[in-house]
Amino acid sequence: MLAGGDSPERDISLASGHAVATAMRELGGEVREIDPAEVPVSECDWAAGDVVLLALHGPGGEDGTIQAALDSLGVRYTGCGVEASRLAFSKSCAKRCFESAGVPTPDAVVLERGFDPRVAAELVSRCGAPVVVKPDAQGSSLGVRLVDTPREFSDAVTRAFSLGPRVLVERAVAGEEWSVGMLDAWSLPAMVIQTPCELFDFEAKYLDERTKVSFPEMVPGSTAERVVEVSRRACEAIGTRGLVRVDLRVDASGCPWVLEINTIPGLTGHSLIPQAAARVGLSLGQLARRMITSTLAGPRGWHIRQDQMPRRRELSVS
Repeated sequence: MLAGGDSPERDISLASGHAVATAMRELGGEVREIDPAEVPVSECDWAAGDVVLLALHGPGGEDGTIQAALDSLGVRYTGCGVEASRLAFSKSCAKRCFESAGVPTPDAVVLERGFDPRVAAELVSRCGAPVVVKPDAQGSSLGVRLVDTPREFSDAVTRAFSLGPRVLVERAVAGEEWSVGMLDAWSLPAMVIQTPCELFDFEAKYLDERTKVSFPEMVPGSTAERVVEVSRRACEAIGTRGLVRVDLRVDASGCPWVLEINTIPGLTGHSLIPQAAARVGLSLGQLARRMITSTLAGPRGWHIRQDQMPRRRELSVS
């Protein structure tokens, strides 16, 4: 188990890692908890049969860095490989993949330091306020702001640039917040997130006890069915593998818009994925076993391609 690291999401990562390690030990699993900020992976004593379950959130964990290090050591790990991790972690790169594959995603522009203000102004003029400002490469909704006024925009951009060199300004989609966990081609139940906050931001995700989720019925023609299908297409566009979470907004007409894919979703007691797994009778320990099974199902570095991905697959629960 790799958790911790030195990203802004260190505390959440440690909580995810400890939750999973505890759950697996309860099922009789042998687990080592390793914090790469304290012990570099190159200095660990890896055995031939080891599989690393990654709970390393944020830069260094979700951007392909730790995956490349483990690849160089010949160590197997859960989740996406280097390239899919890199693409998903950069929101602008992911958007280009979505757009190329015809996956609906809100219009956006990328700003770099010294940007021309007219670029962002043109997007606001075209789409109308409000807009969402977010760092291009951060997780857990760190630095994400919904803004209506020039003053709010300036403050939000300054905050986002403090977390990275590129900032995404995105059309805000009015509607419900949805999330779908995907384990390879199989989906966990789609969730609608209810929060009193304007956005499902860091506080709403991890701190606010008022945040609730519901699980709409998955029936033919339902919004839940459309959300799952769009989520599957988004995963195909990136080439994901293992457990990921797709975050979306559904507008008033029922159209799902993909915001991003989280390739190492949170697994704390407040996280979405464990709640969705429990909905179908999977404990956190059982879900972790499925993640490891996914890793062992194919050679290291293999990614799901569109022509390899079955359209439906049922998962039996033991």
